[in-house]
Amino acid sequence: MCYSTLLVRSILLSLTLISPTVVNAAALNDIDAVPHLNKQGKDSYREFLATDKHRAFAIAPGGTWGWKGAESSSESAAEEALLACQIETEQKCVLYATNDDVVFDSQAWARAWQPYANSTAAKRAPIGIARGDRFYDLRFKDTSGKTLRVSELRGKVVLLHFWGSWCPPCQRELPELLKLQQALHKSSDIKMVLLQVREDFATSRKAITRQHLDLQLHDSGAKDSKDDTLTLADGTKLKDRDIAAVFPTTYVIDKYGIVLFSHNGPVNDWLGYLPLLKDAASKSGK
Repeated sequence: MCYSTLLVRSILLSLTLISPTVVNAAALNDIDAVPHLNKQGKDSYREFLATDKHRAFAIAPGGTWGWKGAESSSESAAEEALLACQIETEQKCVLYATNDDVVFDSQAWARAWQPYANSTAAKRAPIGIARGDRFYDLRFKDTSGKTLRVSELRGKVVLLHFWGSWCPPCQRELPELLKLQQALHKSSDIKMVLLQVREDFATSRKAITRQHLDLQLHDSGAKDSKDDTLTLADGTKLKDRDIAAVFPTTYVIDKYGIVLFSHNGPVNDWLGYLPLLKDAASKSGK
């Protein structure tokens, strides 16, 4: 039996232990209320709404979805929807709707990045970019020119974002990142680190100024358009594509430096990640 099937069955078992009462009052037809969905995901949700019962729609952080309709029972629809979602992501899929009811549990959604690694598991974690890995100890600078390392940010949840002003999707995403940065300005245990790639820091700062965005940036150390490397704490160079298959790419790492979440491409609504970030800030690093 594959991992995805086992995880789906585990999720379904946990669902049987909670009340079936609808816990979110969002209307079934309110497509914009479904968290994290992009245009393609919203189109898929419309298909779900148009299909026959029994039907179910599942989602995961980052915008992955899966759905199933015309099943013999609501239980079968739920299992198939969760499985369709889970095979596409390392994130935990949850049910959003079954038949005519929104069954989305916003509190459970905020805990979707759990369980968090303890200190022993974090020390044993391999270095890498997959969920559960300890993220590379990159070296970079803040706006004052002070050298920092990812490992120095232990004790904080860190959102690492790789972007470039030459990248149109990156440019379009900046206002959303600004909204998140503004929402987090009073948070002492969540840190946003925006690192430019394939251009020098001055160029990236000019791009922000042109857009009149008061967005805090960090300097990856990239020198120009031909510089496709990032630097580790020990001075070793790492190809930027080893970390980011596309630009923009974003990672969220917990207080021990363990990868909780990654996303390739722009995010339409970064504010929608606040509950997940706050849960990680409150519960990780224990």
